[in-house]
Amino acid sequence: MTAIAALTEQLMQQGGLVVAGKSEKIRLIWVALLCGGHVLLEDLPGVGKTSMAQTMGRLLGLDYQRIQFTADLLPSDVVGAQIFDREQQDFRFHRGPVFTQLLLADELNRATPKAQSALLEAMEEQQVSVDGKTLALPKPFFVIATQNPQSQSGTYPLPESQLDRFFIRLSLGYPNEAVEKDLLMGKVGRLRMDDLQPILQQADWPDLFERVRQVELSGPVLDYIMRLVQKTRDPAVCTVGLSPRASQSVALAARAYALTFGRDYVVPDDVQAIFPAVAGHRLKALRSLSSESLLSLILDSVDVVGAT
Repeated sequence: MTAIAALTEQLMQQGGLVVAGKSEKIRLIWVALLCGGHVLLEDLPGVGKTSMAQTMGRLLGLDYQRIQFTADLLPSDVVGAQIFDREQQDFRFHRGPVFTQLLLADELNRATPKAQSALLEAMEEQQVSVDGKTLALPKPFFVIATQNPQSQSGTYPLPESQLDRFFIRLSLGYPNEAVEKDLLMGKVGRLRMDDLQPILQQADWPDLFERVRQVELSGPVLDYIMRLVQKTRDPAVCTVGLSPRASQSVALAARAYALTFGRDYVVPDDVQAIFPAVAGHRLKALRSLSSESLLSLILDSVDVVGAT
């Protein structure tokens, strides 16, 4: 267990060379990947979303591909297409960039819903279907997608079915003044990308996934998670609450979060730390509450007593 805590510290330290001041965001992305989940980074252009994805791919020793989603992108640009081979006088399937271990779907919501849907099967089943044939994707397979705020022009909203396939959603936000000064001086940022060295090998991933599931989730903590989930299903609070798949994600993320601190058991603080990132994009408030206000309301109104 302590080995993963050491890996976490190393990941945050090395990642901070490129995306400085975002240690907790790096930890949460690491948590999602430890759970085999996908990540959605939602923020304004230019705050480091793409750099974050590239940094994680390099440090975690994963094969990496990037797709720039645009309005004219076709599903075949993601999955691949049959191309006629004149020498063989036959069609051959040319694999698209989805056949990788870490896929950066950059500005996902600038593509049409048809192009967005090309990722649905890949994210859920880790496979794609082409001309009636099912092709497995490399393992492990992760998607880190970025999207711009819906208030910006040229964006298409992601449907609920797509959002639910993302394990967590994060916003990086602006850097603080000290970090931005270091960025302007070239002490941190993309210029440091070449300094990064992988801290994991591909053969390490199956063991990491198994360790997450070995973390103890006691009855009182499980009851606390269920109280949070039931609160989201209160029609006086949310029009759309957490699904059973989402509640499983909360429990799994809490296990992984505990593991990053070297613990083999979950405490309520772990649940509270991961809950906004796991639940926020899956909920719809009854009133005109912001996502942050809704999550605070739920966490503040659910009793923790008995979960410690």
